[in-house]
Amino acid sequence: VVAADGRLVDIVAEGWAAGIRPAAVVPRDMVSVPLGDDVRFVVVGTPEYFAARDVPASPGDLARHECIRARMPSGALSPWEFWREGKLETIDVPGRLTLDEPNVMLEAARSGFGLAYLPDKNCADDLKTGRLVQVLADWSISRPGLFLYYPSRRHRPALLGAFIDCLLDREPFDQL
Repeated sequence: VVAADGRLVDIVAEGWAAGIRPAAVVPRDMVSVPLGDDVRFVVVGTPEYFAARDVPASPGDLARHECIRARMPSGALSPWEFWREGKLETIDVPGRLTLDEPNVMLEAARSGFGLAYLPDKNCADDLKTGRLVQVLADWSISRPGLFLYYPSRRHRPALLGAFIDCLLDREPFDQL
């Protein structure tokens, strides 16, 4: 059985063989397997949005913008992170719209509701076509992507091993 749930589930307590999470929230006592590349976050808005407002030159300028905020499964608001010249800057952005799903945030940005902070893969086509414009490009940050995690390598079920091999597009039962 495969299920999707926005909560941070305790896979052991709830009887799951494995889970998938962003690297930052994988429990330390779990075996983890990266499922893809790092994720680069970008700030985007429509050309029409920027026709009516100044383009932010630094993360601090976001205080004067309408931002589409993200709510994490825990209920907490997700800050926007930026990296430049070895310095991490975390901003609690303003905004009247708070959403909890990246594709919905992308659609809100496309509709001109404000600036969105999204993985670049989510908005790559929009950036290519000019439907969205990236700002603060030299401040973009990359984070490790999704990881599959499970409790123990010692007793990993064969079906879980086959599932991992399938996700990683490897020959079944290759060793990790």
